Amino acid sequence: MNIQTTPKTGPALRVSEKSPDLDNLRIELVEPSVPAPGPGQVLVEIHAAGVNPSDVKASLGHMPHAVWPRTPGRDFAGVVVEGPQALVGTEVWGGGGELGITQNGSHARYMVLPQAAVRAKPAGMSFEEAGAIGVPFITAFEGLREAGGVQPWDNVLVCGANGKVGQAAIQLATLAGARVFAAEYKPTPYLGHANAEIEMLDSSSQDIAAIVREKTGGHGADIVFNTVGSPYFEIGNSALAKQGRQIFISTFDRAVPFDIFNFFRGRHKFIGIDTLALDSVYGARIFDKLKPKFEQGLLKPFPINQRAVYGLRDAATAYASVLRSTPDRVILRPQG
Repeated sequence: MNIQTTPKTGPALRVSEKSPDLDNLRIELVEPSVPAPGPGQVLVEIHAAGVNPSDVKASLGHMPHAVWPRTPGRDFAGVVVEGPQALVGTEVWGGGGELGITQNGSHARYMVLPQAAVRAKPAGMSFEEAGAIGVPFITAFEGLREAGGVQPWDNVLVCGANGKVGQAAIQLATLAGARVFAAEYKPTPYLGHANAEIEMLDSSSQDIAAIVREKTGGHGADIVFNTVGSPYFEIGNSALAKQGRQIFISTFDRAVPFDIFNFFRGRHKFIGIDTLALDSVYGARIFDKLKPKFEQGLLKPFPINQRAVYGLRDAATAYASVLRSTPDRVILRPQG
């Protein structure tokens, strides 16, 4: 008797070529065979996956090292369904710079990961909340770590405060006891959680550097976390205290005016963070540091607005909304 079986499949997004623009994102919904984990790997069934600007930019061809074709997605929360018996059934969370860039990522029902890259998600945190943590908190944590850490006596200026990385940086800096100033390009309240009161500033009508110096007795900002890049470059430099550090994670313009004299006279440091270089195993180690703070309520997940939770069929709409500056944390639900 010749018995034939049909391989098990699961829906996934597939990007095979550069998209021309946000209105014409070339993202396919496909039904590949479920990947088989190898030695030292696990198969995770994805329940929720955040959509990050880097996911969208990669689809637009702005990440030259991204491979084609691939399934996008850097952040995830789900359940281990294959692997070591001790891990099967574990609800996990994570994120990594290789996911969705040089290997298939989380915008699919199933994803293979190194066993070392999965961690049990915090108790009481939903899949959607857990799947939204990755890139923003990994970026904020790594930036502040590279800057030498935040101390209770530090003054911190976060530029682009209402972006998700900005909100994560504010949570971490206020948790450390620092005094935090937050800047946006228009008058707006702070939209995220903070562990202490912060002062919101408007770069369209206020001299941010002058205000920070005035309110710190002329000292300035010990750390500037610049999540936007070139639009805040000179503002950040002008606000820096002696031996201050400015952190960069993104930019609009690649070339900016640079006053070398003020840089070395101020003994400033510039710190570049590229989380694409931090793989999912590295991300898991950061999650080890963050998890107790989330479980104690000292850090809080981003609020999930159900209007910003999409199924894979609506991925193009979800992707476009991220680069069009939605205030919501956008989530894909591969099982939806």
